Amino acid sequence: MEKLKNHLKRLSKFENALALLHWDMETYMPSNAAERRAKIIGEISTYVFEEFVSEKTKEYLESANPKTSEDEAIIRLVKKELEKVEKIPPKLFKELQIANALSQQAWQKAKEKAAFNIFKPHLEKVVKLQKEVIEHIGYEKNRYDTLLDNYEPGLKTETLKKIIPTLRKFLVDFVDELENGEKPNTDILEGEYDVEKQREFSLELLKMLNYDLTSGRLDASAHPFTISISHNDVRITTRFDKYDIKNSIFSTIHECGHALYEQGIPEEYRELPIGDGASMGIHESQSRFWENIVGRSLEFWNFVYPTFVKYFPRFKDVEVEEFWRAINIVERSLIRTEADEVTYNLHIMLRFELEEALINDKITVEELPMLWNEKMKEYLNITPKNNAEGVLQDVHWAHGSFGYFPSYMLGNLYASQILFAMKKDIQNIEEKIQSGQFDEILSWLRNKIHSKGKVLEPNELIKEISGEELNPNYFVSYIKEKYSKVYRITH
Repeated sequence: MEKLKNHLKRLSKFENALALLHWDMETYMPSNAAERRAKIIGEISTYVFEEFVSEKTKEYLESANPKTSEDEAIIRLVKKELEKVEKIPPKLFKELQIANALSQQAWQKAKEKAAFNIFKPHLEKVVKLQKEVIEHIGYEKNRYDTLLDNYEPGLKTETLKKIIPTLRKFLVDFVDELENGEKPNTDILEGEYDVEKQREFSLELLKMLNYDLTSGRLDASAHPFTISISHNDVRITTRFDKYDIKNSIFSTIHECGHALYEQGIPEEYRELPIGDGASMGIHESQSRFWENIVGRSLEFWNFVYPTFVKYFPRFKDVEVEEFWRAINIVERSLIRTEADEVTYNLHIMLRFELEEALINDKITVEELPMLWNEKMKEYLNITPKNNAEGVLQDVHWAHGSFGYFPSYMLGNLYASQILFAMKKDIQNIEEKIQSGQFDEILSWLRNKIHSKGKVLEPNELIKEISGEELNPNYFVSYIKEKYSKVYRITH
């Protein structure tokens, strides 16, 4: 068992180096370095891949004698991963890593120029290679299940297809209902915001929420993300828009939620398969919990508003409730990352439906822009003016992360269910938030979620936390209650 752990810890050090290369690629790397960087990433990734599927791993695995439930989880995770990846030819694995890195660079150029054709051949190659990988791994009913399992272990496409129609109908109807309510005044948010002040305020938020800046840092990137280089180096990025203050605030809080999860995983789990989040859906539940349930609440702004006004004094004559209503406006918007809590899941449903159809050969890459626009019209009654605000807005497909998008929707659903469970243990959560007492909330999350690492599968974890499996009704109740207040609707 110790030999297996030491072997896995050694490989994780190479993965730490890869994480640093990826972080640099999205933050400070000069554009001319892209092709060489892709090759370096491909080489190191392939080395780790080959070492993982080597006879050495199998030998240690077969002779390992687990003594704890953590040991058993390590063996289960390694066996599952090994069974999957050893079916992938190393040459194909390397080709996919390089294609993903080059595709990401092409996506950035395509997005800047709103030109899908720049990205199209790269995406076609990535999709083709992804399908080849799936065929090697195998699947039972749906190709997409293989990709979904990478991010949400145990979840099947058919389960998502059961959840989505009812939830989508509720959301589409509720957006219509809110339009009959009292619309918040968003004029108060218009104008320019100094980027340096936004950066300083973002750092204030991170400190308030207990993000450990001695074990992390804040930078800017085109697409905000969190990356764990090692257990004491969890970095986040945000995005600053001089015309939209909401962008940096909620990107920062969102990524802080991810980082708090990473920083809360037990040190003894680090460098091992259990030293990770239970799933991307559970990970997203943490970022969504802090961003939306805490960060977009009136109680949070009652606490943080004096500090906010210090950085942006133009709001000194604006009532906090007026500001809170403005930042919670529900709009039929084009950009997923800027979407409100009510419409956000509609953006995810669209992406899930397109990528599931793409992987199953029901549609082609060439059809994506047209189909994207059609679904935007159907779900949100708006149409993108160009592909930059349409099919090119997300980086996920560029680096081959098919199966990832549902995690965002699951995160919203899990977060509401977690809130319901938390309220049973913590009295007066709203008062705690209003007085800036975030420690008790974080301690509860550390105890119930972060401390478990990846020992439990997500369905086991949510059942342990709340006493039942994933139930979208908690999200529906949360959204109804909150946004009826924002729009001053009485039922």
